[in-house]
Amino acid sequence: MSKKDNGQSISRYSFIAGIMTLMGIAVLGKAFYIMTVKHDYWMEVANQRRFDSLEVAPNRGNILSDEGELMASSLPEYKMFMDFKVGGETKDSLWREKVDSICMGLHEIFPEQSAEEFKQHLEEGHQKMSQNWAIWPKRVDYNTFQRVQQLPIFNMPRLRGGFHYEENNARRRPFGTLAYRTVGDMYGAKDSARFGLELSFDSILRGKKGVTHKRKVMDKYLSFVDVAPTDGYDIQTTINVQMQDIAEKAVEEELKLINGDVGVAIVMEVKTGDVKAIVNLEKCGDGEYRERRNHAIADLLEPGSVFKTASMMVALDDGKVDTNRIVHTGNGQIKMHNAQMNDHNRASGGYGSISFGRALQVSSNIGISKVIDEVYGSNPGAFVDGLRRIGIAEDLQVPITGAAPPRIRHPKEKGIYWSSTTLPWMSIGYETQVPPISTLAFYNAIANNGKMMKPRFVTRVLFEGETVKEYAPVVLKQQICKPSTLSKIQDLLKKVVTQGTGKKARSESFAVAGKTGTAQISKGHGGYKVGTMHYLVSFVGYFPADEPRYSCIVCLQKAGLPASGGTMSGWVFHNISEGIMAHSLNMDITHARDTASNPLPQVLNGNLESASIVLDHLGYSTHHNWANAKGNFPFWGDISMNSNKFLLNQTDQGEEGTVPNVVGMGARDAVYLMEKRGVNTILKGRGKVVQQSIHPGAKASHGTTCVLTLQYL
Repeated sequence: MSKKDNGQSISRYSFIAGIMTLMGIAVLGKAFYIMTVKHDYWMEVANQRRFDSLEVAPNRGNILSDEGELMASSLPEYKMFMDFKVGGETKDSLWREKVDSICMGLHEIFPEQSAEEFKQHLEEGHQKMSQNWAIWPKRVDYNTFQRVQQLPIFNMPRLRGGFHYEENNARRRPFGTLAYRTVGDMYGAKDSARFGLELSFDSILRGKKGVTHKRKVMDKYLSFVDVAPTDGYDIQTTINVQMQDIAEKAVEEELKLINGDVGVAIVMEVKTGDVKAIVNLEKCGDGEYRERRNHAIADLLEPGSVFKTASMMVALDDGKVDTNRIVHTGNGQIKMHNAQMNDHNRASGGYGSISFGRALQVSSNIGISKVIDEVYGSNPGAFVDGLRRIGIAEDLQVPITGAAPPRIRHPKEKGIYWSSTTLPWMSIGYETQVPPISTLAFYNAIANNGKMMKPRFVTRVLFEGETVKEYAPVVLKQQICKPSTLSKIQDLLKKVVTQGTGKKARSESFAVAGKTGTAQISKGHGGYKVGTMHYLVSFVGYFPADEPRYSCIVCLQKAGLPASGGTMSGWVFHNISEGIMAHSLNMDITHARDTASNPLPQVLNGNLESASIVLDHLGYSTHHNWANAKGNFPFWGDISMNSNKFLLNQTDQGEEGTVPNVVGMGARDAVYLMEKRGVNTILKGRGKVVQQSIHPGAKASHGTTCVLTLQYL
């Protein structure tokens, strides 16, 4: 290569190198400019592409029954919308073609609104070209959401069809309002507990929130987890669903019969103090009974004659008197410290001269108050000390917000008004306030041979099915009184039911012990005689009396006469105790067999799968026609016998949207099948369904109510 060519090459390389050097300097200069002058601007842009510290809500823990059934759980709910702007002309032409079928489908899913109404509503949104037009005004559950999502256009991707939704967790109670005030509730869409166990155990159920941030990567927002959320723990309660259902039905039936205002019932397991059922029904403005306040733990009312047992226990335990002491009650009316004291039978001449023990059996106000006033009149503080010693004044520390301890005055307390009539009236259940659960805990101690248990509502805390904490039964008092005193009280409480005012509570199948009570309800400063007289009628006791398993209190509030604790509350107690004992029987069928007979169980119509499992377990032969059956379990049908073989025959229950035939079924299967079709049910009686008020096959429009009559046959 010539020197001239070599010089030209070097010049070109130098030029290129110079250009590249200038470009590098320019890049470095631009970078320096961005890092300094434009620093704040680009940091703001970066922040717009990054979302820091976004909270992620955990799943709230479940509330379970004593047998692990869901009583409260968080389930997803969906609010559905339509974006009419997406999809362009292609979607619009498809919309005009499919809108009628869409509206017919929506009408089938939501029968309370016609297809024409749906069309008018959706066309309005289409005309406005709304991007967030509500398809249905309320949230829906997952199954309903899936049905809507399968309709034409709604089943297309959002950017083509426009269907979109919001997902929210909602607190649901599978058993409806069962034990509503005790289980508790949440504030709408807020993650905030209102009352009950939901509130008391909120810190356990709530869990811990997580933290994430989002970054935009390749025109997509991606979530990055910084701290994962920790789901809430489950709590297992002592509530038994079957017992709760029995108690609620018994209380509501009596309230409707007597036109009562408030009905309370609590069932407690004697040995552990476990609250197996707790009812708080209150008459609402529309005449229906609902749970609006936890009266069982919060009502501070004068308990009335159920308090007489405590008064007698104190006197017996102090050795002041014996049950054989004779007291003169006269004709049922006497003056005590210039105040009128009456017995409930004064119109028929009173009880005359009776023993102190008999006074408790027949609930004589005069008999109890006269003796207590005679032996403690000079030292009423000793009587109140005795009440506190036996546990009736104990603060039970019930783990539910709103619970109130008993209020029993002491004459030596500062600022306390105490008159000559306070002691005799206190002895018969006035001049003091005791919530129903405290009265029950006292009687439960009597049933438990003197050991007072703290009422227990929650037995354990679980996480993913594993127990992480247990709440053992708590003994509040090892012995509320002397064994000799306890024996006399237990004997008298049995006689209250067999020979006294509590005969309505007794059972032909097992022994019952308890005490009746009827008290006027004070209206505060207005006293007892303002307007219509209001009464608290009660029965509290335990069963079976010889080997107590459960204690129970029933308190009903009503206006006007008649008012009787023995007749009204005693009958509710009878129905609750009979129902519980019948439900809790656990007999092996082999025990009933002998060489002369081959007893067969009575099997009701309904869920054939469940019946087959039970019969197979008991060793009975079955035959079914499921081989050619269409659809999935459960199969529904009737059950008959043929040569000692159970024939399980699947029957047609009609189409969706019609009333099924539930005659011959038990209450559980009948209610399930009815409500699955959208039919509300009202149960009357017990046993199996013998009549339904709406004929099978009739159209099951939304809100339809069918009355099911049940009988034991």
